[in-house]
Amino acid sequence: MILAIKLAFKNLIGAGLRTWLNVIVLSFSFVLIIAARGILVGWDRQAKNDMTDWEIGAGQYWNEAYDPYDAFTLNEAHAPIPDVFADEISSGEMVPVLITQGTIYPEGRMQSIQIKGIPPEQTLLELPTSKLDTATGATPAIIGSSMARNNKLEVGDYVTIRWRDVNGTFDATDIYIAAVFTTNVPTVDAAQVWIPMDELQTMTLMPGEATTLTFGDGDRERSDVPGWTLKTYQALVQDIEDMIKTKSVGQSIFYTILMLLALLAIFDTQVLSIFRRQKEIGTYVALGYTRREVVGLFTIEGAMHAILAALVGAVYGIPFLIWFAKNGITLGVDSSDFGITMSDTMYPVYSVTLVIGTTLIVLLATTVVSYWPSRKIAKMNPTEALRGKLQ
Repeated sequence: MILAIKLAFKNLIGAGLRTWLNVIVLSFSFVLIIAARGILVGWDRQAKNDMTDWEIGAGQYWNEAYDPYDAFTLNEAHAPIPDVFADEISSGEMVPVLITQGTIYPEGRMQSIQIKGIPPEQTLLELPTSKLDTATGATPAIIGSSMARNNKLEVGDYVTIRWRDVNGTFDATDIYIAAVFTTNVPTVDAAQVWIPMDELQTMTLMPGEATTLTFGDGDRERSDVPGWTLKTYQALVQDIEDMIKTKSVGQSIFYTILMLLALLAIFDTQVLSIFRRQKEIGTYVALGYTRREVVGLFTIEGAMHAILAALVGAVYGIPFLIWFAKNGITLGVDSSDFGITMSDTMYPVYSVTLVIGTTLIVLLATTVVSYWPSRKIAKMNPTEALRGKLQ
């Protein structure tokens, strides 16, 4: 086996430019697959971290009537906060949020929004709710940068909002923009206005009520509470995982095309090599090599393309991937326009599993492609091969 590896390596080096062209093309496949896959892994990790910090914590309880995809449920999606959560809320380990439908009137225009009430003293979520303690003649509010940009609002602006209370009566008041925050999570930014919890409860005639309860302790044993549905962390991030899986399928097509181009070159090289080296093959058999050993020799030669490609790819790929992980890729557009949690600059994440897995897949594919044309050797007549003629 060792002799076959040494001989295969000498044959590859002796092939000169043809070998290095195949190796370089295959190394591009290595680097591009790892880089592209790293983007998805980085996006997945970054999106989950952002959602955890800004919106979902370690999980949530939803009012049983609440459906974030159906605004009409907001009229009924509220209930008194269960007493069982009183200690967690007082200690800051749980944050209640009351949500109601509303309308905002910036510069005489009208836009539907969700008005969300949250305790100003909470520290579980990254929202700058401390700004809601601002003393003004109007209700203090904080909004996201996307909401501010779309409605041309700035810190210090006053704007009118309208809502409907629990009895169906419409009312309106002015809010003061106390802060504008920047986040990658559109579900806490787009068409959202955050005001103090107690004020929204008073405005809507829902004292002591909430729509969702976000908790930060994910290790505690939890179950559904009457009137409230437990949403685990895994359930809340399922949408982003489904999105990543969809993108992975699209990338797989790209991987396949890239690999086929590289493997086609290796396949053609093997076919040409067998055709041109008939006398050499006959000599091996005449010297005592079995047909199986000769097939193995040519298969090893083909598989060695992947090994050399991994080494060549490491020379320029490692510096490139390190630079790529540090600087990321900027989309050039506002990620909030996509409606999903995505940073404007995405930073890839590489793992040992990703690198080793990619290497093994390419090595296996190269070996199979190399073995395929090499099977013809088993059918060759040594005498005819020595004369340079296929049987």
